[in-house]
Amino acid sequence: MRLARLRVGELTTYGFVEGEYILTREEIEEAAGFALPPYFSDFIERLVGEKDFRELILEASKRVPRALHLSQVGLLAPTDNKPKVLCIGLNYRDHAEESKAEVPDEPIIFMKPHTALTGPYDPVEYPSIVTQLDYEAELAVVIGRRCRGVKPEEAQEYICGYAAFNDISARNLQFKDKQWTRGKSFDTFAPMGPWIVTRDEIRDPQNLRIASRVNGETRQDSNTKNMIFGVNRLVSFISMVMTLEPGDVIATGTPAGVGIFAKPEPRLLKVNDVVEVEVEGVGTIRNTVVKGRV
Repeated sequence: MRLARLRVGELTTYGFVEGEYILTREEIEEAAGFALPPYFSDFIERLVGEKDFRELILEASKRVPRALHLSQVGLLAPTDNKPKVLCIGLNYRDHAEESKAEVPDEPIIFMKPHTALTGPYDPVEYPSIVTQLDYEAELAVVIGRRCRGVKPEEAQEYICGYAAFNDISARNLQFKDKQWTRGKSFDTFAPMGPWIVTRDEIRDPQNLRIASRVNGETRQDSNTKNMIFGVNRLVSFISMVMTLEPGDVIATGTPAGVGIFAKPEPRLLKVNDVVEVEVEGVGTIRNTVVKGRV
């Protein structure tokens, strides 16, 4: 199942993607004969936590005509209600090595604000105080049920699904500050999507090809099996620190090949560049770099 948030004209809603078509919340409500939660995060919580609800929704979706084509809607970042955006630093050994950083012995957590989230095809802004704009291809985990203190072997029960994520980074500020908050937190610095592929459709999240491209040229090409800390360990580790809630996002780290560490010289993003992140079985996000409003 592919779950999406979208805008159709003045309406912001959510729905299922079926092939090249999308079934909206309003259409599914009409077919099901009962109201669905207004917030997408509340919807995925019920979808993950209530088997009967999921079966009713799937049955109703079969009665919805495939009338609204994806080309007719604007896809949004597939989470809402001000989620936590939790990111993992240095989670691929080759990326730690290219950045000349010590390979961590436990996950390194940092956060982006929810205001950094942007849609899968929306512009990424290049702020005026940034001089080194970079990309980072990542697999995102979307939490489906509230949890705290989860064991790794239980983690999958609390995951809704997976999306592609680009951890856009202002390297000049990241290195100047010697920590990551400012350089990672500008509006539009967290493109995500194009939808959530539910966990039942991803046989093994630790065996997915992950790649980035800039203007069609491959810059990163790896596999999630190369993570130092896998998805289940990350959910467990973070849940020992804070309560995870439906719609929260965990960006699981990036492999080698980011622009700042390219040889013989950095290959950073410029205005008008098109940067893509593709995750096998999940989808591709594509964002154009534009001049920032600030």
